[in-house]
Amino acid sequence: MSVTEAGRHDTALPIPTSAGPLSGYGVAKRLFDIVVAGILLGLLAPLLALVGLAVRLETRGPALFRQRRCGAGAGTFNALKFRTMHADAEARLDRLLAADPVLRAEYQRHHKLRDDPRVTRVGRILRRTSLDELPQLWNVLSGDMSLVGPRPYMPHELAGHPGAHAAIARVKPGMTGLWQVSGRHRTTFEDRLRLDLAYVEGRSFRQDLAILRRTVMVIVRADGI
Repeated sequence: MSVTEAGRHDTALPIPTSAGPLSGYGVAKRLFDIVVAGILLGLLAPLLALVGLAVRLETRGPALFRQRRCGAGAGTFNALKFRTMHADAEARLDRLLAADPVLRAEYQRHHKLRDDPRVTRVGRILRRTSLDELPQLWNVLSGDMSLVGPRPYMPHELAGHPGAHAAIARVKPGMTGLWQVSGRHRTTFEDRLRLDLAYVEGRSFRQDLAILRRTVMVIVRADGI
């Protein structure tokens, strides 16, 4: 079975029917994103360099990993992360899922593996501390992402959920969001969709700030993955 076969539908999901809040919120959110992302990139530049060096020293391959993700509207963009897996991760995944029905069922349910053997030692530390996502500050600064928003899904993940995809595409994907502070790796794929749809329905600047505060606590507890 191909890893891209979702085999799911969104008929039971609570799809928002309204456009949600308003242009003033969007302008304030974009200004906030630019200021905060710019400041963080400046402050964290030495850390970014050290993490990139650690990734390169452990395994062969680039320090950064680029992957096509769904953006606002109908388009896609290259989301940036520090590479946390071996360079041939996709080929390894195909072999793993073909050989192990338990792992295949886990991947179909969560669209990820809890104890992924493709992840490197440095990669596990980066995922646990969420440091792997710091390069997405460039995506925020360039306007492809926001600090807070729905998860940046891969196109095949939403192929079986056209209603959810259309609703989520009303806003930019975020570096963090409701699902990241509501159980994250302990949630199912449908849980993530429901949380992201709830964010789209009720988004506000106050909610964004609350999610950012909760994200700091997740990072401090090293509750990533």
